[in-house]
Amino acid sequence: MKEYKFYGWNQANVPAIIEKYKGIKTPLDLYDALSEIWCADTCAPRMREQWTPENKTMGQCSITAFLVQDIFGGKVYGILRPGGNYHCYNVVGSCCFDLTSEQFGDEALIYENNPEQFREVHFAKEEKRLRYEYLKKELEKKTGRYY
Repeated sequence: MKEYKFYGWNQANVPAIIEKYKGIKTPLDLYDALSEIWCADTCAPRMREQWTPENKTMGQCSITAFLVQDIFGGKVYGILRPGGNYHCYNVVGSCCFDLTSEQFGDEALIYENNPEQFREVHFAKEEKRLRYEYLKKELEKKTGRYY
């Protein structure tokens, strides 16, 4: 089995609840697909200067977490970060994982007792909603499904 570096990768085996994206059966499949899609354009504007192909998960958390929720269900939670922003991750059943945790390097994040996050709040920022829609559209193209 291939080893991943994102938080919770070894338990990220929940099944997709929709079949919209061909080949996306588990969060590992989604991570592999998004690894070829994440780019400076999908990165949060305030973090774009830090984004590199080597640190492709930089600034991708909320749009990725809500896409994960679309495909696998569950809830999105947020870890309060210095500066007042939240780093988003997913919990599906008893499975907790964070496809974008690699952006923090060796920093240990606390994935317990964090507030639930809601797309209505996050997507009130138009630029974030547009980045989410772009990421979703690119995933549809990559998996050969157009809607």
